[in-house]
Amino acid sequence: MTRLTIGLLLASVFAASWALAQNDPRHSGYQDMGPDLRRMQDDDTANPAMLFVQAGQALWQEGAGTTNKACADCHQDAAKSMKGVAARYPAIPPGANQPVDLEGRINLCRTERQQAPALEPESPDLLGLTAYVALQSRGQPIAPADDPRLVPFRTKGADLYKSRQGQLNLSCSNCHDDNAGKKLAGATIPQGHPTGYPIYRLEWQTLGALKRRLRNCLAGMRAEAWDWDDPQYVALELYLMDRARGMTLDAPAVRP
Repeated sequence: MTRLTIGLLLASVFAASWALAQNDPRHSGYQDMGPDLRRMQDDDTANPAMLFVQAGQALWQEGAGTTNKACADCHQDAAKSMKGVAARYPAIPPGANQPVDLEGRINLCRTERQQAPALEPESPDLLGLTAYVALQSRGQPIAPADDPRLVPFRTKGADLYKSRQGQLNLSCSNCHDDNAGKKLAGATIPQGHPTGYPIYRLEWQTLGALKRRLRNCLAGMRAEAWDWDDPQYVALELYLMDRARGMTLDAPAVRP
């Protein structure tokens, strides 16, 4: 079966799942796009994010660090071991007391299992591995972990989502709840559901993680972006994933 055929079959799965959920008032950025961009995402031979997936697949098999272990040495076939993983993160890893996002979990494996340096935020290697892992959950429903330890972090994320900040005194909710579907500078304001990350944004001309998009939003509010390792990003992502619970993951996605 060719990748084009697989892409078209997956597109049919997405369409069917959205048809079943037609009474759900939520919709993703994919549904806000025009037919040309949808076709670009649906066809793996045209989706530019797949270049990062291919790089991530190679890294999955490549030994790293002082242990010279590869991801595949522990997790074997990613299509089986990583299925559904991206739909469950952020989560609290074993032995920890606070959540990490998917990129953070990959870096924990790097530093603890491979004894290798953590990958830099938005680096090609981290994006490639994240995209490859996320691909294994494509078509799965977003299913945040029902871990009671996550409640205070998710509550913090909800507060951040609703809090006004920056020189424009705006909140995430002002755009993605109050004005979703309207136009801003010719582009449709989405509802802000994180169904496709990491995404290839045409504006960026590259792949980017949700954290990069959140930093863009902070800049749009004329607020100072938090440091890359600030736990507020993870708290906000926790809330956003819970807000999108049950929606279909379509990563790695294409967006305008």
